[in-house]
Amino acid sequence: MRVSKRQPSLPPVWLISDARNDAVLEKVLRRLPRGSGLVFRHYHLDEAERRARFRQLKRLAHLRGHALVLAGTARQARAWGADGAYGSPSQLAVGPATPRLATTHSLRELRLAKRADAVLLSPVFATRSHPGALALGPMRFLLIARMSCMPVLALGGMTPRRAARLPVHGWAAIDGLSP
Repeated sequence: MRVSKRQPSLPPVWLISDARNDAVLEKVLRRLPRGSGLVFRHYHLDEAERRARFRQLKRLAHLRGHALVLAGTARQARAWGADGAYGSPSQLAVGPATPRLATTHSLRELRLAKRADAVLLSPVFATRSHPGALALGPMRFLLIARMSCMPVLALGGMTPRRAARLPVHGWAAIDGLSP
């Protein structure tokens, strides 16, 4: 994945991994449009299991032309051979040069994402990941997204149909891309 503020080639569709969709990740990666992205989280695994699962998915992702980004620091992403790093603006503020996807939930966090190449702004809609959490809603999401000087990906309760209605770079989902 080549992501730069000068010449972006950021995939428009991203699958976010976690314990809920782990059993179907291979199937979903094969079905995603070529050149999509996978954010590998897998916080539920211990370090050794997480690294092993990352290596398994990296082979398949790269065979399908997908970018594979590691949830963690830029230093970890580099060490693991990931195509980039995913995390909070503060987590991504330091470290070696590598593409960075920052997770943001407000205008304040968006402004803190200075080293990010793109942001995942969430939650747009209600989501199973955070039951009861206040969603931004499409209007507030778009107001914040318009303030961004970098590509914005919509996250939170996203489906292909909902994504088509939001005029931003792309979208990401956990459940919305999993069977």
